[in-house]
Amino acid sequence: MKILVLNCGSSSVKYKLLDMDTRETLGSGGVEKIGMKGSFLKHTCGDGQKVILEGEILEHQTAIEYILGVLTSEKYGAVKSLEEINAVGHRVVHGGEKFNSSVLITDEVIRKIEECIELAPLHNPPNLAGIHAIAELLPDVPQVAVFDTAFHQTMPDYAYMYSIPYSLYTKYGIRRYGFHGTSHRYVSRRACDFLGLDYGKTKIITAHIGNGASIAAIENGKVIDTSMGFTPIEGLMMGTRSGDVDLGVVTFLMEKEQLGASAVSALFNKHSGLLGISGISSDMRDLQSAASEGNDRARLALAMYEYRIKKYIGSYVAALGGADVIVFTGGVGENRSATRQYVCEGLKFLGVEFDKDVNDRTHGTEALISTPDSSVKVVVIPTDEEFMIASDTLEIVGEK
Repeated sequence: MKILVLNCGSSSVKYKLLDMDTRETLGSGGVEKIGMKGSFLKHTCGDGQKVILEGEILEHQTAIEYILGVLTSEKYGAVKSLEEINAVGHRVVHGGEKFNSSVLITDEVIRKIEECIELAPLHNPPNLAGIHAIAELLPDVPQVAVFDTAFHQTMPDYAYMYSIPYSLYTKYGIRRYGFHGTSHRYVSRRACDFLGLDYGKTKIITAHIGNGASIAAIENGKVIDTSMGFTPIEGLMMGTRSGDVDLGVVTFLMEKEQLGASAVSALFNKHSGLLGISGISSDMRDLQSAASEGNDRARLALAMYEYRIKKYIGSYVAALGGADVIVFTGGVGENRSATRQYVCEGLKFLGVEFDKDVNDRTHGTEALISTPDSSVKVVVIPTDEEFMIASDTLEIVGEK
C-alpha cells in the first residue's frame, strides 16, 4: 500500500510517499514560503536525486497540487498516476482531550479538530487546509489524522493539571497536553525493539531534543508525564523558545516594557532560548563554533540547554521510580555527541555508564551508547514520525 504523509505548517507543506509493503520512501520533500514571494518545492526522488521547482504558490491547495504533480511527473515521479496513492496520513498538532489515538477523518472528526483551533491557532488551521485540499483533489482516497497530543493522553490528572482555579480547566481546557507525541511513541517502541525489551514492561525516558525539544516519561507503554504543556513553550530551553520561566517575569515585562499579549508571546516563543541568550543563533552548530572561539554567551547558552535536559531526565527518573532506558532523538539528540555525553556523565548516580568511543562516532544512526555493565541502557534512535503516521494510516485504513 502506498501512503502519502502530509505535514502542513502555516507557510509550508512537508510530504513523504511511502510504500508500506517494502518500507521504501518513493519520494519526499516540501513546499516552502506558501503565500510569499519566492515560494518553491524541494523534492527528493526515491533514488536520492534532488530538484528545486520554483513557482507562485499562494495557498495550501496549490502547494498540494504541486506535490501531487511532481509525484506523478514523468521525470521525477514516484507513481504513474494518483490512483496508486491508497491513503493520506496527516500530522495534526492538537487533538485536545477529544482524541487519544489516530482516527479516520470524517466530517465529525473535522468538526472536532476545528473545535481545537483555539488551543493551536497557528497549527490546526493549516492542518485542516491540507485535509480539505486532499478531499478536493483526491476525493475517493481515505484520510487519517495523527495527533501530536494523542500519545500523552494517558497522563494522570495530577500530572496534567495546573494548580490554577479548576474552573479555568473546565471552561477553557487549560492543562498540560504535551507535543512531539508521534516522535516519542515511535522512538520508545523502536528502542525496545532494538534492545529486545518488552515495551509493556519497560520504564523509558525519551528525549526529543532539537530546535524544539521535549522529554517524556513512559511506563509500560503509557506516558505518565511530559515536559511541554498547554503550549509547546513549556519545559526545556529550545532554539527560540524560553522553556520554563517564572510567570512573574512575564507580568513584570508586560508592565515595564508595555507589552501586549502578542508581543510577549513573540518574545518568549521567537526571541528567547538559545537565540536570546547567545545573541548569535538558534543553531547548535553556530553556537558550538562561537563557544570554541571563546564567546561566553554562546558557552552559557549551551550550558543552560544541556543542564535543563539533565534536570528533566532526573525528575522523570523520580516520577517513574527508576528507568530502564533513556532514548536520545531529534536533531540534537541524534547528532550532537557532546550533549549526550554531558547528560550521561551527570547521571552516573543512576548507574549510567556510557561508551565514549561509540557515542563520539554516532551521528544520525541507531546505537547503544551505554556500556554492557550500565544499569540503564542509553540509546540513540533517529525519529521517523512520517513512518509512524503512515503505519497508523495503514492500520486504520486496513480496518475499513
